[in-house]
Amino acid sequence: MSNPKSTVLQAAGELFGDKDPAAVDRWVAAGYTQHSALAADGPEALRGLVESLGADFRYESARVLADGELVALHGTYHGFGPDPLVAFDIFRVDADGKLAEHWDALTPLVKDTASGRSQTDGPTEVTEPDSTEANRALVTEFADKVLVGADYSVLTDYISTTTYDQHNTEAADGLEGFGAAAARWAEQGKLLTYKKVHKVIAEGEFVLLQSEGEFGVPVAYYDLFRVSDGKIVEHWDVIAPVPATLPHDNGLF
Repeated sequence: MSNPKSTVLQAAGELFGDKDPAAVDRWVAAGYTQHSALAADGPEALRGLVESLGADFRYESARVLADGELVALHGTYHGFGPDPLVAFDIFRVDADGKLAEHWDALTPLVKDTASGRSQTDGPTEVTEPDSTEANRALVTEFADKVLVGADYSVLTDYISTTTYDQHNTEAADGLEGFGAAAARWAEQGKLLTYKKVHKVIAEGEFVLLQSEGEFGVPVAYYDLFRVSDGKIVEHWDVIAPVPATLPHDNGLF
């Protein structure tokens, strides 16, 4: 079995760093299943996407998580459109070491955020690999009770009351910052509604949730949490509207 993390990093480097369409032949499975709103299904559509990348296109990586056959990338695309896009990408690597499936969510880069933190800065390296399963369990329970169950009375069972570094562009640091942002969103008719968690990807102190819900409109939520000493202490996210139509029949999830 190949190493999925090294496979994805090498494949992504050749596809989106070198912009080499021939990398599709080396790295992408014949039955490549696409869930992105930006590309049609299959390897040929990916080849077309790589061929269309301009000279100013580049990808700036922030962090990489590997969990079994799934590898998640968090970073920023420059030159995909007029403005940089912050993105989460998830790839599934098959037993042959080929990219077999892909999901993503992208959102515009925001320069002035409520916390003063960027959408991607903060710790990047996995330093506590032995904590993976405990952290997966903690964040999974948090998602079940607080995000989907909407029981905010138990919030402090999961999120630290002393440190909550926030990278959501509209929320300030700390539970107070999150509470104030949630109140503002509610006034705008945007309730944080989580209907289903589709994926939990954990490595060390980092846990990524891919969820489906509503935030004024149907959205995909990608929430990345950093856990320290049994509490969530940092949060990054991308909230992407679900488009009315997709260029394939595979759904976003």
